[in-house]
Amino acid sequence: MTIAREACLAQDRDDPLAFARERFELPPGVIYLDGNSLGALPKSVQPRMEDAIRREWGRDLIASWNTAGWYTAPGRAGERLARLLGAKPGEVTITDSISVNLFKLLVAAARMRPDRREILAEAGNFPSDNHIVESVARLLGLEPRFVPAGEIASAVTRDTAVATLSHVNYRTAEMQDMAAVTAAIHAAGALVVWDLAHSSGAVELDLDGSGADFAVGCGYKYLNGGPGSPSHVFVAERHQAAFDQPLQGWFGHADPFRFEDGFAKAPGIRAALCSTPPILSLLAFEAALDAFDGIAMRDVAAKGRALCDLFIALADEKLARFGVTLATPRDGSRRGNHVSLRHPEAFGIVRALIARGIVGDFRAPDAMRFGFAPLYIRFVDIFDAVAAMEEVIATGAWRELAPVEAGAVT
Repeated sequence: MTIAREACLAQDRDDPLAFARERFELPPGVIYLDGNSLGALPKSVQPRMEDAIRREWGRDLIASWNTAGWYTAPGRAGERLARLLGAKPGEVTITDSISVNLFKLLVAAARMRPDRREILAEAGNFPSDNHIVESVARLLGLEPRFVPAGEIASAVTRDTAVATLSHVNYRTAEMQDMAAVTAAIHAAGALVVWDLAHSSGAVELDLDGSGADFAVGCGYKYLNGGPGSPSHVFVAERHQAAFDQPLQGWFGHADPFRFEDGFAKAPGIRAALCSTPPILSLLAFEAALDAFDGIAMRDVAAKGRALCDLFIALADEKLARFGVTLATPRDGSRRGNHVSLRHPEAFGIVRALIARGIVGDFRAPDAMRFGFAPLYIRFVDIFDAVAAMEEVIATGAWRELAPVEAGAVT
């Protein structure tokens, strides 16, 4: 059945999250389908940053560590984020980058299983994750082993100290069953570190209910915290007493302002911190969370699934005849909030779409990736984006662009 644009407009009129779009600064004439790489700007961020710069830093200077709550910002923002992750208070903090936090968590997990000699990791995961796995393995004298994400649960052995994988794959958007995979890893006596880079703020999570041990997530994608926004760390409450992360810095000290030579670990989730956090980025991230006020993640996940379903149906209807194929699961229960399509001219097609104000991205060798942030993407945006793609491919419009070296287009 042919999908009509009017039907998409009707879906937008009935959308219970339609009001959230007004919480964002969106450039006119642009359909932004790259929120899985960098989220749009929430309107709450600019006034917060102006106040932080002019008053807190400019006028109050160093006093703002106390008077403006800079010192407590990592934990305060973590408390706000915890509800979006299905975590309890005191299990989430905001600090550092995903790679740095993954390093901390893998080392800490391996130290909790000192008699085991293996790190099990996802083959084909985001490369930086596996670079960290290899580095941690060299550092601790462990053996890294890489298998496809769907095989992690069956590949874990009694020699595995820790397994790590993405909840949602960055290329295909395939989503793992967190509870089932975690249970299988625990049955073998190992621990698990989940990467939530394409999950946090996009899909419904239940870290505590799923039995997760540790997790890292991204602040600048679906959580809209801005470029370089700090990452978040989850450490299950049951592991916090034994949590021994390798980057012992003064913000993770039990009493940092005593300036003692010896290190005494801070209680609770604060032990995941290291050095002075990037306060301006952290405050921007905290303000960006205002966009989720009064919104349930189950509603975000439901709309995200519907947006992806519509995109896939339209791609089948309008693009398949041009040799465009789907690289993402059709089953919405096994998929995050982005869709990847394949075509031999993917690089040029994405460039031509960007020139028309349809912003997606390219991943080598032939993937066109489109992210659907439910707080600000409309159903009619999906229709218009696919219609533009149909025109680009049908007319060969990418051939009109000046040649450039193929690479990541964002």
